[in-house]
Order: sequence, then structure tokens, then C-alpha cells
Amino acid sequence: MPFVFDRKKTRQIRVGNVRVGDMAPISVQSMTTTPTADVNATVSQIKRLQNAGCEIVRVAVPDHQAAAAIRAIKKEILIPLIADIHFDHRLAIAATLAGVDALRINPGNIGSAKKVRNLVDCARDAGISIRIGVNSGSLEKNILKKYNGVTAEAMVESALGHVDLLNSFGFDQIKVSLKASDVARTVEAYRLLSTKTDLPLHVGVTEAGSLYTGIVKSALGIGTLLAEGIGDTIRVSLTRDPVEEVRVGYEILKALGIRQRGPEIISCPTCGRCNINLFDIVEQVEAALLSIASPIKIAIMGCVVNGPGEAREADIGIAGADGSGVLFRKGKVVKKFPQEKLVEVLLAEVEKFERYRKERDGK
Repeated sequence: MPFVFDRKKTRQIRVGNVRVGDMAPISVQSMTTTPTADVNATVSQIKRLQNAGCEIVRVAVPDHQAAAAIRAIKKEILIPLIADIHFDHRLAIAATLAGVDALRINPGNIGSAKKVRNLVDCARDAGISIRIGVNSGSLEKNILKKYNGVTAEAMVESALGHVDLLNSFGFDQIKVSLKASDVARTVEAYRLLSTKTDLPLHVGVTEAGSLYTGIVKSALGIGTLLAEGIGDTIRVSLTRDPVEEVRVGYEILKALGIRQRGPEIISCPTCGRCNINLFDIVEQVEAALLSIASPIKIAIMGCVVNGPGEAREADIGIAGADGSGVLFRKGKVVKKFPQEKLVEVLLAEVEKFERYRKERDGK
């Protein structure tokens, strides 16, 4: 059962064909790590992200070569594309004209109000939305002075000031993010902002760090906010292959009972009785099932005696020891086989499960 509070109702905007806000499903985003001007590398990475379930992807646009590449990238991908712009409003205009689905800007570093208005007018004409992205490391000097440094209140004031600026140009297709590298300040800022606006919010902890640090910070920060009903899109920031960001994002949603995508893998932590390489087996299975969307519960156990019974709630499971393996469903053993076929047998059974689901659902 989900344990989230009532989700806050926000305005709805669109990022390409993805609805954001107003109770639309919370979408999982990521960002490419390739040079955007390298179309082949960027498309290849985006296709991997699509396969993992990424629903919106962002690319950096540091120059006009990157902006021009957007047209070619868009032709090859299936999910909406956001252009991340800093410092130069002309890059935002170029990316918009190249067909990007949304912009991410920090108006504070774009320049004069006239420059911001020019890019906003272009976005309006193209029918795309804008994310105002405020980071703790890029607040305006006058706000830093007012609050004596980076505080949640300072971040919120900066964001709302930018919202007012875009509103003054007659533009309201906006979502907002407030990101700091520490969890407490990020959560405090989003909580405060959520009381002051009904704009949709993109939630994340910026520069969260390497795999373990980043997962912990993101799970705590994003998970806390989602559990309180705050957030319409999420991005887990990791110094890692961005596919891992998508995987972690869905695990956070799954743990909260908000969305179910892909298998839930149950595996024992192993002990001295385990004599198979369970760590390697779990990693192989996880990697092989990235593209599976079915919410199937899979158990991978290291003991053929107790494993099936301990994982009786799993739809499908395997257990191995002493050269043999077993396949079980709902805790009942249905097949025995040589231990070296553990992964092969499990993946074949998952494929059969997925095929049956698609036939049942008419897909």
C-alpha cells in the first residue's frame, strides 16, 4: 500500500507528449552525458535511456553546434527532449527553432529582461514549456546578500522572481526546480515553494554524488518530498551512467507505492550457507530485464531448501546450491535443473510471463 500523503494538485503543462502536473503520473527524467553535438553518441545514449523507461531527457546546449544537433537528434528518439541553456539566450532560441520540446533555463544568468523576453516569445510561438531551474550555487548576488548566504528562503525568492518575470511577458507554461546538494536544504526549499505556488515542480537533489552517496541522498530527498505529495517530475543525479539514474528513480517511486514499472527483485543477502555467486547472478538478471515494464516480482535465492518458502510471495523465483537449481512460482518448486542454468531458466520464464501479459492485455 502507498504511504504518501495526498498529492498536491498543480497546474498542468506539457513537455512534448508528456503531461506534467494536475495528477498526471510522476515522470522519470534523466540527462545525457555525451557531447550534444555528437549526434550518434547522444542518440545512442538516449535510446538506452528510453529502453530503461526514461520519459523525458535533457541535453546540454553550450554552443550553437549543440543547438543545431537537436534537429537530427529529435528525428531518432521517441521521448521529449529538453534543452539545458545557460548564459546565452540565443542558444535557447536556436534550440527552440530546431524543434526542442522544452527549455530549462535560469533566467538569472541569461542576461537582461529583454533577452529573457526574446526567448520567452520564441518558446510561446513554438508552443513549448520552460523549466525555471534554480540551483543553490547560482543565486543572484542581491538575494545572497539579503539572506546572508544560500537558504531555502533565498532559493524560493529567486524562483518566484523568475516566475514573475516570465508571467510579466504573458507566459505561464512553467515548471520549477529548486536544487541544492544537501538534502535538508533541498527539502526545506521545496516545502516552502509548494505553499506559495501551484506550478508543477521538478524534484531532485543536485550534484548528489557517486553511486552510493547519490542514491542515499536522492532516496531521502526525493522520497521525502514525494511522500508528502510534493513533486510532478523527478531526476536522480548520479556521477554514473544515466541509465542508473532512471533505475533508481523508478525504485524510489516503486518503494513509495506511487508507480510500478519493471520487475521487483527479491534476493537474499547471502550467508555462509550460500555456495553460489549470487551477487553476479542478481547483476546479470537486473541488466537483462531493464527493458521489461511488467511489475513482476522475482526472487533470487541462495538456498534450495529454504529459498522458495522464504520468497513465496514472488511470482517467479530461482534458488541454487550444490550444483543444482530450482525454478519456483509462489513458493512452489516447479522445475529442477543444473545450477549453471540458473540465469537462463529464469530469463526464459520471465519472457514467457511477459508474453502472456501482452497477449492477455491485447498488446
